[in-house]
Amino acid sequence: MTPRAVLTGFMGSGKSTVGRALAAALEVDYLDTDAEIERRAGRSIPEIFADGEAAFRAVERETVLDVLATADGVVALGGGSVTVPDIAAALTDHHVVYLQIEADTGFARVAGSDRPLLAHTDPAARYAELLAGRVDAYRAVAAHTVDADAPVDRLVAQILTALPPNQENPS
Repeated sequence: MTPRAVLTGFMGSGKSTVGRALAAALEVDYLDTDAEIERRAGRSIPEIFADGEAAFRAVERETVLDVLATADGVVALGGGSVTVPDIAAALTDHHVVYLQIEADTGFARVAGSDRPLLAHTDPAARYAELLAGRVDAYRAVAAHTVDADAPVDRLVAQILTALPPNQENPS
């Protein structure tokens, strides 16, 4: 099995929202790898991050590689998944859609949330710095890029149009 679409992008780009809507349009399952990591670990992402980012990335690597090998449907990756070399390499076998977002818009969406990577004296600057550092990684794995500032229904329509023919909903 292989996912019909894998969504990637930085935190706040709308991967979960778009992923659920895309899965509904395709009439397939939806899986958020961050939620799957929490389910498997029995701990929240911030709790896992308390052990250090390297510890989180190790759990993320194992979970995401398993999901990519077994899931059928739409998969939303955590924002940093593409920074893990084994995950980036595995994504070459999948239709990856990059939800591209501007730093100001993305930060406005996540401001005030419990995001371990934004636990910083200037979270807006940290958000912009992290995003800038990952853009090339997102672009490298993406088969298609969409502007995540667009309404969800428009994003879903754009992704459906970009999916290979055997991946679209036949109805």
